[in-house]
Amino acid sequence: MSGVDAPGRWAWPELVGVSASLAVPKIKQDRPDVGVQVIPDGTPVPPDFNAERVRVFYDSLQPGAIVTQIPKVG
Repeated sequence: MSGVDAPGRWAWPELVGVSASLAVPKIKQDRPDVGVQVIPDGTPVPPDFNAERVRVFYDSLQPGAIVTQIPKVG
């Protein structure tokens, strides 16, 4: 997982399939200016856009809280 393009990062496709507990620090390392929300997959969320937020959706039925969607700014 390289943070070479971190200043302009807006999505982390490489984190799908990774534990949310590992994904969150990677996102915070790449983008310390955004807040990270960890949310069970299927949870309803408002469709609003927030440039200071990344939502990490995970499978609450699997051990390890595996990321199920591409985390992205919004």
